[in-house]
Amino acid sequence: MQRPIRILGIDPGLRRTGWGVISCEGNRLVFVACGSVETRERETLAARLVAIHDGLVQVVERFAPDEAAVEQTFVNRDGASTLKLGQARGIAMLIPARAGLSVAEYAPNLVKKTVVGAGHAEKTQIRMMIGVLLPKADPRSDDAADALAIAVTHAHHRQSAALKIAAG
Repeated sequence: MQRPIRILGIDPGLRRTGWGVISCEGNRLVFVACGSVETRERETLAARLVAIHDGLVQVVERFAPDEAAVEQTFVNRDGASTLKLGQARGIAMLIPARAGLSVAEYAPNLVKKTVVGAGHAEKTQIRMMIGVLLPKADPRSDDAADALAIAVTHAHHRQSAALKIAAG
């Protein structure tokens, strides 16, 4: 019997970066922890990126995940906002990669489709389904719930993600 795999899901954001850790043993998913790293809007961009970095380093050190998954950036009309989000996303990918973890990426619509069954689900639907899939989960923010949804998505798609990483 294999040991459970710990998966870290990360929902990158400059204001709030959500994180969620689950344990995966076959088809069984178990909630481990979740939360968010918050930054102060009045801080410089560099200081906010440091806060995200330091917060995610603590999460990786504390929960020792085996694999990580990050949501892909949704490109919007505001190029400056998209660029800043991309910088936060870079930090979100760097921290687990520096810890030696494989890092998979998932489109927002795939996360919604995997967790809710519809690619255009609302935040409330995601939170509700996280409660069904991970009954002990207690996300205090939408970002933490989204991060758990990203971890669940990775649990369901990790075989194909591993093949992509190996081929790429």
